[in-house]
Amino acid sequence: MTTAPASRRARRAAGPAAVLAAALALAACSSAPSDASGTPAASSDTVALTAQLSWIFNEEFAGEYFAETYGYYEEAGLGPVQLVPGPSAGVPELISGTADVAFSDAATVGAAVAREQAPLKILGAVFQQNPFAVLSLADGADITSPEDMIGKRIGVQDGNAALFAALLAANGIDAAEVTVVPVQFDPAPLVNNEVDGFIAYLTNEPLVLEAQGIATTTLPFATNGLPFVAKTITATDQSVADNRETLKSFLRAEIQGWADAVGDVDETVRLVTDVFGTALDLDPVAVRAGAQEQNALIVSADTVAHGLLTISPELQERTLASLAAAGIDVSAEDLFDLSLLDEVYAEFPELADLGS
Repeated sequence: MTTAPASRRARRAAGPAAVLAAALALAACSSAPSDASGTPAASSDTVALTAQLSWIFNEEFAGEYFAETYGYYEEAGLGPVQLVPGPSAGVPELISGTADVAFSDAATVGAAVAREQAPLKILGAVFQQNPFAVLSLADGADITSPEDMIGKRIGVQDGNAALFAALLAANGIDAAEVTVVPVQFDPAPLVNNEVDGFIAYLTNEPLVLEAQGIATTTLPFATNGLPFVAKTITATDQSVADNRETLKSFLRAEIQGWADAVGDVDETVRLVTDVFGTALDLDPVAVRAGAQEQNALIVSADTVAHGLLTISPELQERTLASLAAAGIDVSAEDLFDLSLLDEVYAEFPELADLGS
């Protein structure tokens, strides 16, 4: 993996003040003045952008931290980029105009497009394979198959309700056969035996519990009927039409940031624990494990051949098939617009080498 030269990285070590600011309500990308957090005003030839993250400031957004810290957003012509922490599915913020781009997943976006006619498009995907899983205790429910969920209490976060419904549908399980227990994102209800299973990320909660000496079992969505892409970069149709060059600049910086993140786990740990996620008091050991685990989801034969964030025609087909199995009927034309990413790689062909 190619990483940025030290001199390039040394240009910028911006603190997270701008990142922690509230989201800007932007109907379209435009220049922005200084805000109360100290974010510098965008110059006349740069535009501000708000990115809604799906989760907290942990290692899942390492690529964004690199892009911000080492100036890739700025080099691409963007002004202040507000990284707004979740948890959030991203769709509400895009529709309301409080975010210009959002990190989500194909099932959530696909359901919004198919069932609510949401005018959204997936522009690329950081994760070639989604990391969602049903987490259980090895000495408890020990859920190893979809059928094991029948009769069990499954902790489901509000933002993951559509995903869990899709998992049940893809495996022919009636929703009445399981008990959904509303939870937050802390796996304490699982540890305390308040639920038998818990919707989790393979790169997060299982590793956190493992670091605490708690043995767990995971049931991955990707190998149980839902092999869809995740950590998708999504925007509205209007933004694609009106702010195409801005979105392309964002994609360009994302490619560079994620290339660095995959190639430098040590710096990922530092940026998470000492800069962006410092208030979260995250365990560096768990952060490192999560960063290493997610690298396998980011780099694939497709990214080696075509570059990071790409979604090959075959992967699109697998994603659509998994959504259809879950009762989400949507076409590739309605869900994806990869033309912006294609243009980025055509204009900056050297970026394709960063996918290996």
